Amino acid sequence: MVREQYTTTTPGTSLERPKNEYIYKIGIYGWGKRCLYLFVLLLLIILVVNFSLTIWILKVMWFSPTGMGHLRVTKEGLRLEGESEFLFPLYAKEIHSRVDSSLLLQSTHNVTVNARNSNGEVTGRLNVGPKMVEFHGQQFQINSMDGKALFTVDENEIVIGTDKLRVTGPEGALFEHSVETPLVKAEAFKQLRLESPTRSLSMDAPRGINIKAQAGNIEALSQMDIKLHSSDGVLLLDAETVRLPKLPEGTRGGSGISQGLYEICVCPDGKLYLSVAGVGSTLQEFSRVCQ
Repeated sequence: MVREQYTTTTPGTSLERPKNEYIYKIGIYGWGKRCLYLFVLLLLIILVVNFSLTIWILKVMWFSPTGMGHLRVTKEGLRLEGESEFLFPLYAKEIHSRVDSSLLLQSTHNVTVNARNSNGEVTGRLNVGPKMVEFHGQQFQINSMDGKALFTVDENEIVIGTDKLRVTGPEGALFEHSVETPLVKAEAFKQLRLESPTRSLSMDAPRGINIKAQAGNIEALSQMDIKLHSSDGVLLLDAETVRLPKLPEGTRGGSGISQGLYEICVCPDGKLYLSVAGVGSTLQEFSRVCQ
C-alpha cells in the first residue's frame, strides 16, 4: 500500500520543500545520441538507394504483371516476342511461332535438337551445321500436308512415296547398286539414257521388259556383247523392217544364180551370217564362218 502524505499550512506560514538528493537522467545523451542518429540516417539512405535500384531494375527488365521484357506468361505457356538468346539448353514440350510469322533457329555454330526418353537417353538427334545436316535415329520420315509418307529412311531401306520421282541434274542419277522400279521415263522432248561406264548393265523382269520410244530411235551400244535372253518364251522383234547391216558373209560357192538373194544362217554357237541363197539351204556348204 502506498501512503501519501500531505502537508498543510496556515496562512502566513511557509515551509521549505525537501531537496532531492539523487537525480536520475533517462535517455541517450552526448556521443551515443549522435551515433544513433547517424546510424538511423545511414539506414534511411540505404533504404532509399535499394528502393531506387529496385525501381530501376524493374524498369530496365520491363517487369510487368504478365511477364518480363519480351517474355509473357499466358494460359498456353510462355510467349517470346522478338529475338531471344539462350546461353544454356532449352527444354520445352512444344515450340511454335506466331500465326503471321515463321520460326527461326539461328546459331553461329550448330543447331542441335535432341529427343530423350524417360531415362534421359537421347533417342533422336537433328544437327544442322555449316556444311552438313545430320540426323541420328531409328527412322527419318517426311510427310505431306495430308499425312502421306513422302520420304522414309531406316536401317534397311529408303522409301519414296511420291507418284513421280524427278531428277533434274544434268548428269542424271547415279546408282551404285541395283534399282527396282516399275517405270523409267524421260521428260518430254528429252532422251532417256541408261549407261554403265565400267561395268555391265542388266535389266531383269519376271514378266517381260518393254522398251518403247514413241518419237525416236532405240539404241543399244556395248563394248562387248549384248544378250537378250528369255527363260520361258520367245524373243519378238515386231517392226516393219529388221536390219542387220554388219553380218559377215559366207564364202561364195558354186555358180548358181542367186539374183541378189541371201539367207541368214545360224551357227551351232548361235552366230549369224549371210549366205548366198541357192536352190537348197547353204548352211552346211558355207559353214567356215562358224569356225
